[in-house]
Amino acid sequence: MSTDSKLITALLIAVLMGAVDATIVILALPTITVDLKAPLSISIWIILIYLLVIAVGTTQLGRLGDLLTRKRIFSAGIAVFTFGSALCGASLTIDELIAFRAIQACGAAMIQSNSGAIVADNFPPNKRGRVFGYTSVGYNAGAMLGIVLGGVITTFIGWRYIFYINVPIGAFAFIFALRYIKAGEKIRNRLDIPGTTSLGLALILISYGAVNITSNGLDLFNEIFLIAGAVVIAAFVFIETRVAKPLLPMRIFKSRILTFSIFAAFFQSLGFLAVVFIIIMYLQGIRGLSPFYSSLLLLPGYVVGSILGPQFGKLTDRIGSRIPATAGLIIMGISILIYSTMSVSSSLYIVLVGSFFTGIGSSMFYPANNSAVMANSPKDLYGLSSGFLRTMANIGMLGSFVMAISIASISVPRYVAYEVFAGVETHLGNFSAKFMIGIHSSLYISLSIIVIAVILSLARGKEIRKSQPKPETDAKEA
Repeated sequence: MSTDSKLITALLIAVLMGAVDATIVILALPTITVDLKAPLSISIWIILIYLLVIAVGTTQLGRLGDLLTRKRIFSAGIAVFTFGSALCGASLTIDELIAFRAIQACGAAMIQSNSGAIVADNFPPNKRGRVFGYTSVGYNAGAMLGIVLGGVITTFIGWRYIFYINVPIGAFAFIFALRYIKAGEKIRNRLDIPGTTSLGLALILISYGAVNITSNGLDLFNEIFLIAGAVVIAAFVFIETRVAKPLLPMRIFKSRILTFSIFAAFFQSLGFLAVVFIIIMYLQGIRGLSPFYSSLLLLPGYVVGSILGPQFGKLTDRIGSRIPATAGLIIMGISILIYSTMSVSSSLYIVLVGSFFTGIGSSMFYPANNSAVMANSPKDLYGLSSGFLRTMANIGMLGSFVMAISIASISVPRYVAYEVFAGVETHLGNFSAKFMIGIHSSLYISLSIIVIAVILSLARGKEIRKSQPKPETDAKEA
C-alpha cells in the first residue's frame, strides 16, 4: 500500500466514523429510550445534540487547523471522537448519553472541518477529485449509511455497540493519521472568538426553537427562541464588520465557483436528507417494517454510491465539477420523483429503485462538489473553506430534520409524526392514508429545494484543473 493510499485510508475511516454517527442512532432510538427509561422528548436530543455541536464546531476548527497544523487537529479529533464513543457505550442514564454525544460530536467536528484541507494540502487540484471520491463515502453518504448500520447492529448485537464499534476503528485511524498525514505548515491566522460565539449562540437558539416546534407546535416559548436567534444573527453580522479576522472573510466569496459550490451543498443537505428521514417514517410508520428490514431496503443505494464515488471523482479531475455535480443532483431529483409514487399499498420495490438512483446521484455530487470547494479556495483559507463547507452541510442536515417532521405532520397530529420518526409508533391504522398526504408534500418540497441546488451547481461556471494551484485560486470562471 502506497503512502497516498494509507493517507486516504486514514481520511476515509475518520470521516466515515463521524458521518455515520450523525444518524446511526435513528433506528436505535426506540431501544435506547426504553432501556434508559427516558421520555421521547429527551431522548431525541441524542440525535440533535450531535448535529448541533458539529454545526457550531466546524465554524472555527478548520481555522484552528491552520494555526496548529491540520494534522494535529485532525488526529486529536479522532482521539476525542473515539473516547466519546466509549463513554457513550458505557452510559447509564439518558443525561450521560446526551453529554457524551456532545463530546463525540466535538471530535467529529475537528475531523470534518480539516479533512478537506488535508486533501488540498497533500494532492494537486487535478488529483483531488479521486480522493474526494473516496472520502465522499464517509461524508453525507456516511450519514445515510448510519441509518442502515443502526438497524443492523441494534437488532443483532445491541444498541451500545453502535458506539463501541468505533473504539477499535478509531484507534486504527489514529495510528494511520499520525504516521501518514503530513504535518504541513502553520498558517498565520487568528480565531474569531466573538464571531464564533455569536454564530454558535444563534444556531443554538434557532435550532432549539425549531426542534421544539416539531414536537409541540408553534407557541410563544418557541417564538421567543426563534426571535432571539434572529437578533443574535444580526449581532453576528455587525461583529463581523468590526473584527480584524472575521469568521467569513468576504474574499472567500470572490470565486463564483467556490461560493455556488458551498451553497449547493447546503441546499442538497437540506433537501435530500429530509427525504431519507421521510422514507424511514414511511417504512416504519405506514408499512410497519422493523428497523432491520427498513435498513435493508435502503442498502443498495449505499453500495452503489461506495463503488461509483471514486470513479466519478476521477471524472471530475478530467472535466471539472459542474457537469458531474449537477447531473448528480438531477438524478437525486429523479429518485425523489420515484419515491413520490409510493402509496399505502404500493410495492416496496419502489424504495429499492429510488435507493439505487440515490446512490448514483450521491456518488456523482459529493466528490465533485467537495473537490470544487477546495480547488477554488485560496491556499491560506483551506481550513476555513473546509470548515465552512461542513458547517453549511450540517446546518442543512439539522434543518432537514425539522422540515421532514413539520411538513409530514400537516395531515396527522404532530405527536404521531414525531413518534413515527423516532420509531415508537409503527402501526398508524386509520392515520396511514392521511399521513401519506404529508409524506408526498414533504417530498415535493424537498424536490423544489434540490432544484435550487441544481441551479446553483449549474451556475457555478466552468473550471480548469491544474497540477499546481495558483496563489489565490485554481480555476478560471466562466
